[in-house]
Amino acid sequence: MTSQVQYYAIVTTGLRRRTASGLARRTYSANGPLDETLRQDLSWAPDSAIVEWEYGDLGAELVEISEQEAENLTQAFRSRLTRRGRG
Repeated sequence: MTSQVQYYAIVTTGLRRRTASGLARRTYSANGPLDETLRQDLSWAPDSAIVEWEYGDLGAELVEISEQEAENLTQAFRSRLTRRGRG
């Protein structure tokens, strides 16, 4: 059985624009859902951000995105980390 995965951009609102500041995913399997966020080292770790957002307790907005959009966002984060490491 293939697990279903939902991806969410974690969006914060700045002075004039909305920016994706993180990435979360929910994986559904026979054992139930597993919620994770992408960490600064680009690994996935269990996290409660999706549940907190569902209950209105998260200080950011979650926007459901496709798997391809999640991959693009991960690459953007990787590029940002690489540039930061050079400075």
